[in-house]
Parts: sequence; structure tokens; C-alpha cells
Amino acid sequence: MKCVICKHGETKPGLVTVTLERDESIVVIKKVPAEVCNNCLLLYGHAKVCPYTSFEYLHMSNSQKHPQALVIGAGVNGLTSALCLKKEGFNVTVIAENLAPDITSVIAGALWEYPPAVCGHHRNEESLARSKEWCMTSYEIFEKLASKPETGVRMRPVVFFFKHLIEENQKEYNKMLEFKNKVKGFERNSNLIKENNINTRYELKDAYTFIAPMVDTDMYIDWLVKCALDSEVNIIQQKLSGSLLEQEEHLKAVFGADVIVNCSGLGSTELANDDTMYPLRGALVQVENDGKTMAPVLKSYCMSFDSSTSDQDMIYIIPRGDDRLLLGGLVEPDEWSTDIKLNDYKPVRDILERCIDFLPILKNANIDKQEPVKVAGQTHLKWAVGKE
Repeated sequence: MKCVICKHGETKPGLVTVTLERDESIVVIKKVPAEVCNNCLLLYGHAKVCPYTSFEYLHMSNSQKHPQALVIGAGVNGLTSALCLKKEGFNVTVIAENLAPDITSVIAGALWEYPPAVCGHHRNEESLARSKEWCMTSYEIFEKLASKPETGVRMRPVVFFFKHLIEENQKEYNKMLEFKNKVKGFERNSNLIKENNINTRYELKDAYTFIAPMVDTDMYIDWLVKCALDSEVNIIQQKLSGSLLEQEEHLKAVFGADVIVNCSGLGSTELANDDTMYPLRGALVQVENDGKTMAPVLKSYCMSFDSSTSDQDMIYIIPRGDDRLLLGGLVEPDEWSTDIKLNDYKPVRDILERCIDFLPILKNANIDKQEPVKVAGQTHLKWAVGKE
């Protein structure tokens, strides 16, 4: 319906937390059905289910006991931030244009890697330093979550392969030295190449393996949403437009927020007026891994992107849950469209052919009928001219 305040926006139903003041008393009502305006973001309560008030317009404000946080975005970053804020004593509202499954987070291959990742596009030293710190925190947390099947987290072996001795590439060698004693089951052994039946045509020279978290992101997002709702985090599906900075005071007033946390990913090109941000379009081919047409693949296989060429030569083979396998990869800067398919886009077909060539057992794999290709744009920043 039309918003009765701004006269321009349309309202949609949602659930909100409402704080009402009556004389010297404050009443906090949670999960109140409300209509949210997509233009001014004001909230309207339903009198028949909210008998504590005679107003039509309900203004959200802070509880005297708990600060209020507004999180923008409902992917892994947004929901995790919401849960962390909740743990620190905040009342939290999450607002997002899209909810799972229509978000980038569920497309991710979700193999834990020590930075920089195999895609070859994470090179900024400042960013890498921060990533190296939080990735080890995430390793420990995911290791604990792996004991809960409902999270979709598994601890499985991954093998990284190299066309040269690792010492011949100083960055690769330093990376190995930095993390090898921080993960479970690390072993460097060139025999891993033969033991895993890798095509000899690749003339690989070195390899190492360790136990890494691998996440079924569909299950993981569902679990995060359940944790958020169980923790009384309010989730509203609503598009925000324009600059968050220009709307800051308005948003704080509407949602009673003390702090706004932007986890909108590529949405920040508009919301944060950030012209340094651009997408890295990635694609994964999904095949069946149920043991019917080939022996099930129970570990991941990776070979890094070769930065000395312009070829898409990365190998990324990851088990997903009990019966699927993700094959990658593809990295395409500044590509916003996700409308690419196995049959009509050669780089995606090349992924399948490249992975089969690398691991010949895959020639007997059946393409997943429901979702043969997963496509999404990851967020990337232009840190400096010529450096990313």
C-alpha cells in the first residue's frame, strides 16, 4: 500500500521491535508485524496485533538497557556481524535487499585458504596482513562448528599442487612457512601428485596437504538465519538506495540505532559511494558426487592461478556436502552479469574440460541437473593504481 507519511513509497510486511513509552514506563515489544516503507523507511504497526498502542505510526527507539545496531546486508558477513553484536549486548536489526538463496554467499565454493587465495587477485599487503589474522580465527571457529552437522561445515583434506618446487617462488614459500604449523595434518610431499592420480601431462613438481574447513554455504546460511532469529535479531527484506552517510541520522532515528554496520558487499558502490569497488565474477560447475558413476571425491584439489599468463588456468575441485562436487574456477574483473551458462559460455565449459583433464576420474561425473553452474560476483577493491 502507499505510505501515508511520505505519500510516495510502497510498504511491505515485516517484523520489528518496538519501544513504547507510557508515562515513566517503557515497554519493549518484539516481533511486531509492521509495514515498512521502501522510500522513507518508516514503520507502521498493526493495531489488531499490537493492542499496547493507539498510534498508527510506531517509531523505533533504543531500549535504556541495550544499545541498538542496524546491519545492512544479510549474507555471511551481515548475519555473522549481527550475531557478534548481539553477543556483545546490542539489540540488532538486519535490513537487506536480498535474502538467501538470492545472495552471493550461497554461491561461494567456501574452501578455507590461507591468504592469498588461489584466484590470484588478493595482492594488497595491508589487506593480506588483516586477512592472515582473521583467517586463523575462522579456522578455529569452523573446526568447532564441524562437530555440528546442521552448520554444513566439514573438516576435510585439501591438496595444493605446484608446477615448480615451492622454494622457487618466494611468496609461495613464505606463505607455506607462515601457516604450516597452524593447521591440522600439514604434510609436504611430491608423492601426493601420483597418489591422487593427477594427469602427468601437467608435469607437477611439488604438493602439500592439510585438513581444511569446507562449508556447504546453503546449509550454513540457513543455520546463521536460524541462530539470528533464535537470538531475536530482526531481519527485514528491504532495499536501501542512495548514500548511507547522507541518510545516517534518518536511519538512526527510524531504527533507534546507535551504530550502522555496512555489510552490503557490492551494494556499497552505491551505499558508500565507493568507486574503488568492483566485482570479480566467479563461476563453478556442479557435478554429482554420490559414487554412482565414479568413486566419490572426498578431498579438495587446488592449483593456483598463474599470474604470468592471462589464461584462466586455476584448478578448484571441492566436495559440497555428501553428494556434490564443485569445479572451478573462473575470475573475471568488472563483469556484473551473472547470466552465464554451461552451454552458452565457453569459459564455463573450459572449467569442466580443464578439471577433467587435471583429474581424469571426473570424466564419468554427471552434471548436476538442478544447478549445473553457480555464478556470483565477489567484492574487490582497487587499493591503488596498478595494485590490488
